[in-house]
Amino acid sequence: MKQIILITDGCSNVGVDPVIAAAQARQEGIVVHVVGVIDQGEIGELGATEIAEIARASGGMSRIVPSAQLSGTVQMMTRKTVTGTIQQVVEQELRQILGGSGRLTELEPEKRGLVVQAVEDMSDQMELEVALLVDASASMKPKLLAVQETAHDLMASLKARGGQSRLAVFRFPGLQGQECQMELGFTSDLAKARNLFYKINMRGTTPTGPALLETIRYMAGKPAVPPMEDKDGCLSEYVV
Repeated sequence: MKQIILITDGCSNVGVDPVIAAAQARQEGIVVHVVGVIDQGEIGELGATEIAEIARASGGMSRIVPSAQLSGTVQMMTRKTVTGTIQQVVEQELRQILGGSGRLTELEPEKRGLVVQAVEDMSDQMELEVALLVDASASMKPKLLAVQETAHDLMASLKARGGQSRLAVFRFPGLQGQECQMELGFTSDLAKARNLFYKINMRGTTPTGPALLETIRYMAGKPAVPPMEDKDGCLSEYVV
């Protein structure tokens, strides 16, 4: 199972619409969760709407939380999605065997308990790849320590699972004019998650859509496609 967890504190303002990018993720079998991080003030109506629409377009979840709740929220999203996916498969099988809606709540308590335990066991064994995609624009600077701790805690929770789990970390914008930069390729090595985001990119832009597309390509095993120049020498829109 493949998941992208997008952490941001505002609206995208460069490149392709991130909702379109999230729809592309769904086509690739990748779920995108979005966490809006606030400490002072608010993300605003546009930011909150975008966060919800990105998640909805890919079949993911969205939350708006303070920095202190970031780590727990990310782990909850990862765990809940895996369990939900397994439960959908189980309920589909139950519909074929027993008829009706196939919902676990319709089973007798004893049988329901056995099925729930089986779902939990299967969730723990499912192979999982998670890409953490972090908004590293100037406004996120006070929150990067919380993001770093979140990456470390997420890696620890993934290592505790029975199934194979790997974590990758991307930031946007990147250094030297890049719209997205990979900080950490897929790994199960906890030590590699300790020293991330030691450089702060002070660019004001927030290229959420292009960053999502780059992360999707990496997770799907496709080569990155650089922006192309148009006839006027301007960069054309980044597309998949």
